Amino acid sequence: MKLYIISNRLPAKACKEKNGTFIFSRSEGGLATGLNSLKTTDEKHWIGWPGICVDKKEDEQIISEQLEKLNFHPVFLSCNQYKNYYEGYSNSTIWPLCHYFFAYTEYKNCFWKAYQEVNALFCEKICSIVSADDYVWIQDYQLMLLPGMLRKRMPHLRIGYFHHIPFPSYELFRILPERGEILQGLLGADFIAFHTHDYMRHFISAAERVLNIDFQLDEIQIGNRVIRVEALPMGINYDLYHSVSENPEVQKAINRFQNLFGNHKMILSVDRLDYSKGILHRLWGFSLFLEHHPEYLGKVTLAMVIVPSRDQVNQYAELKTKIDEEIGAINGKYSTIDWTPVCYFYHGFSFEELAAMYFVADIALVTPLRDGMNLVAKEYVATKQNNPGVLILSEMAGCAVELTDAIQINPNDIEEIEQAIVKALEMPEREQKNRINHMQAILSNQTINKWAADFMTEWNDICSKNQRFRLKRIVGPVISDIRSRYKHAHKRLILLDYDGTLTAIRNRPEDAKPDPELIELLQQLAEDKKNHIVINSGRDHLTLEKWLGQLPISFAAEHGAFYKENGKWNKNIQSTEWSPSLLSTIKLFVSKTPRSHLEVKDTALAFHYRQTDSWLGALRAQQLTNSLIKICLQQKLQILQGDKVVEIKSPYYNKGSEVNRLLQKDHYDFILAIGDDVTDDDMFQALPATAVTVKIGTASKNARYNLTAQSEVIPFLQALIHRDLFQQKNLDRKENIFSIMNFFKKLLPNNKQ
Repeated sequence: MKLYIISNRLPAKACKEKNGTFIFSRSEGGLATGLNSLKTTDEKHWIGWPGICVDKKEDEQIISEQLEKLNFHPVFLSCNQYKNYYEGYSNSTIWPLCHYFFAYTEYKNCFWKAYQEVNALFCEKICSIVSADDYVWIQDYQLMLLPGMLRKRMPHLRIGYFHHIPFPSYELFRILPERGEILQGLLGADFIAFHTHDYMRHFISAAERVLNIDFQLDEIQIGNRVIRVEALPMGINYDLYHSVSENPEVQKAINRFQNLFGNHKMILSVDRLDYSKGILHRLWGFSLFLEHHPEYLGKVTLAMVIVPSRDQVNQYAELKTKIDEEIGAINGKYSTIDWTPVCYFYHGFSFEELAAMYFVADIALVTPLRDGMNLVAKEYVATKQNNPGVLILSEMAGCAVELTDAIQINPNDIEEIEQAIVKALEMPEREQKNRINHMQAILSNQTINKWAADFMTEWNDICSKNQRFRLKRIVGPVISDIRSRYKHAHKRLILLDYDGTLTAIRNRPEDAKPDPELIELLQQLAEDKKNHIVINSGRDHLTLEKWLGQLPISFAAEHGAFYKENGKWNKNIQSTEWSPSLLSTIKLFVSKTPRSHLEVKDTALAFHYRQTDSWLGALRAQQLTNSLIKICLQQKLQILQGDKVVEIKSPYYNKGSEVNRLLQKDHYDFILAIGDDVTDDDMFQALPATAVTVKIGTASKNARYNLTAQSEVIPFLQALIHRDLFQQKNLDRKENIFSIMNFFKKLLPNNKQ
């Protein structure tokens, strides 16, 4: 078993020398640094771009041979592909949108085309080397189509995805023309994770609204799979940074920096060149500090490290010019012969040099305008070994949730930056150490390896759940076994829910009328004298009578409050006179929830919100439930949350109570029950273990079997009664299923019409 990490770039990059040879060096960036230090018992491989575009196949061969010694597998791209995919769609379209810089977002067809092409090339590379039992962990926004592409090629592959940048709110994300394709691509993964709960919430909201799907808390079922979404903040290799000052090379660098800055207080700023990092705001805040606090002139230096990044993109080139100008203006105004207020480095530093700067710095100024998970802040805190230091941190940084002992600020407010610098400079050393110690206690636990272990645990859990889910599916031999039991039974009880089972869920409940095919099927089932057919539904009895009353079948309506046998309706409870307080509360929520409505039954009230915006509907349903708890307790009523409905009814009758009544009256040697939501669990639980219980949609622990969609129910029932639907044909080569009904090929995901 192997773990394949898939990212835009490999941890090592190739560079061609003038003599034609290739040299390899470490790639910049927190992702490569963090994941490369990941410890795992699995054999670890990495797939990504090698940092260079080459034209010759022999050069590709040389690079591949060198990198594959490290278990690095390169994906080669042309210069044009990389430019349009990376600088184009990834960083000129997706990046600004996700960081709320909508004005910087560029749309070009060539960008999107290249993004699709490159994701497809990654897919080809992965499929050429991975095995079915391997793990494929995809990293970040450059490869959002890849999970879906892989799922089509390898349906049972274990696929995880981590999004390392912010995920924007639905209101912004919906502006993206390819929003549907992006979301469908991501949902090809088994497990999707983000740094913060905000980003997780934004993703779920966007998926529900764009794709018209419904999450159940953190999970969604699509086809025969359940996908889980979670928030997992990424950590660092804490021990590496905390003990770094003991490294002789780092100690030498510490001495150099201490000599360079002398007695000056050092404020450290480390960033890639990017408009999302708030670098200009930082400089403006520092300039304001110098202007308002002349007592610190000659005593405080801002060491600003900016690592070149994407400087061929127009916005980045313009940003670089503005930064240079602002630094020049500050230094021109305030510098003296023996003091420069801003010490500017426009290049990367080695690990040892950067760690030394962290150790020496009195203050770290980390103020991104919007960030996924800022690792600089964590690295700075970790390097302190009982030496003082203050972290000034943007509340927009993902790590702000964890590092609450930092001085947290709004990075757009330069006066807050100024005041935070003063507060940090005046903070007593004891308080500095206490704050650092508290943050270190968190970071020493939330490490890169714990982050990865938590991801793998959740990932394995959802994969195991999907495996159990697949085992419950009604396919191949299971179909044959159920039909055989049906055929040889002498007395059968067949319990069928209506909405979501016999008919598809409709936005308007009154539109779910039975079609001629369903009427004919129920008639055929009822004509077999061995069958007792019962429609066990939450529907009101008048509607069921109007739609299906002409059939020689039995009914249970309003969750067992009514039942019909031998052509006569019976009532288990008297019609309820609803209290004014109960009705007024529900009507209030109907008025506050567009496209919702109240259904009044003889024995139940139902607040329907299927046509309502998914987020608002879920909010109102929970608010309504909370508002009704006290009233329903006083009146001895039950609150039932179903599929886009909140129902208030008597607690003494449900679909399970109807099953108990039926089983007390007669004995059956074959029982089949089919339903699609939580109300049907009462029916499943009341039945003996030998019953054939079938849940539609998400698998239920209370049902033995599963059909993934309502559209599979009618073919399943038809197959029970029609022998000629059986043919000797292999309908699902991936699961090696033989002797399956030809009619049933639309039940199987790889053979749907």
